Amino acid sequence: MAERPEDRMPEPVMDGEALCREEIYTDGKVGTLRCLVPVKLDGSQDPARPMRFVGEAQILTPAGALPLSFDVPGGTLAEAVVNYADAAREGIERAVREIQEMRRQAASGLVIPKGPIGPGGLPGAGGGGGRIQMP
Repeated sequence: MAERPEDRMPEPVMDGEALCREEIYTDGKVGTLRCLVPVKLDGSQDPARPMRFVGEAQILTPAGALPLSFDVPGGTLAEAVVNYADAAREGIERAVREIQEMRRQAASGLVIPKGPIGPGGLPGAGGGGGRIQMP
């Protein structure tokens, strides 16, 4: 008897040792900084773990706005604000490279049927090589 999909799903258990409080800062113009403040189970700040900053921005594409998030180095809010521009630039460049790679992969996904007759109708040239396969 086949398993039901809900029986295979992992139990959604939160890790009490990795809890963070989220604080959001914005200048209302360029972007947003999320500060993840480590907390203990009682909600008090956990000074044993460092704060983490995540920047958010958007770039416009032909398909519309693409939201981006990226880590921003810094131990304090002031350092993260100073480092935001460089981190945003790197995040945008990474997103553009990923979009270009996805376009390249989509363009190279040729349809080549498998079987005894391969490309060009030549017998014995089967096997195909494209990512997209026809039945």
